[in-house]
Amino acid sequence: MPSSTIRVSILGSGTCVPSLKRSSCSVLMQTGNAVLLFDSGPGTMRRLLETCTTIFDLTGILYSHLHPDHTGELVPLLFATKYPDETTRQQPLSIVAGRGFAHFFQKLEAVYGKWIMLAPEIFNIVELDNRARDAHRLGDVVVESAPVEHNEESIAFRVTNPAGCTVVYSGDTDTSENLVDLARDADLLICESSLPDEMRVPGHLTPSLAGEIATRAGVKKLVLTHFYPPCDQVDIARQCRKTYSGPLVLAEDLMQIEVSIEDRANIDQSR
Repeated sequence: MPSSTIRVSILGSGTCVPSLKRSSCSVLMQTGNAVLLFDSGPGTMRRLLETCTTIFDLTGILYSHLHPDHTGELVPLLFATKYPDETTRQQPLSIVAGRGFAHFFQKLEAVYGKWIMLAPEIFNIVELDNRARDAHRLGDVVVESAPVEHNEESIAFRVTNPAGCTVVYSGDTDTSENLVDLARDADLLICESSLPDEMRVPGHLTPSLAGEIATRAGVKKLVLTHFYPPCDQVDIARQCRKTYSGPLVLAEDLMQIEVSIEDRANIDQSR
């Protein structure tokens, strides 16, 4: 993938609710040599294959938080990585998450043992601060994070490639000033929008709240995702338009979006 472009593939636009239409939460971002998976809810590995990507292509897995609809396929993915043996993976794999992930992973190792243990030369865990802004470099990609309002370990991510293209992934969150700051002037914000405005619950956003965050942050394009079934029964776009007037996309599984400097120029000229 050219380092001047970030290709985003929505692998799962749904939630914990079983659905033939929407897999659980997962997003793939590719730019240059970086192949980054954000969350891995149930169904992720199948969706990866449908985008012609294998688990061995991944250079990083980034977790917004530890709920099962975001981490459910971590164990199967690591187990599959060992087939036929660990040498099948030719490049290191980093897992990046908020503080507390290493302890979570130790508990998984206590249950599954060698079946999910990878050689240290090809596997490492990076914990980012879930109380303040933080950053980590994965190859030539800069990954920034900020705590958001959901779980104690919850963080959102901002990816910047060498060309300066930026994509922000909110994970699960309520209204969050940290997310507004992290998404400032981003080319693309992939934002959770769990339920219609009239069904708002603590810890999650609705279309109009997600739109308000996007407007305040001045993002170039907004993608709404993480839809519970009621979202398919109402006009989500219309609700979002109460607070956001820019380019808007409603996520569907296997949807692909490319972000480039040229796209940014075109959007700026149209305003």
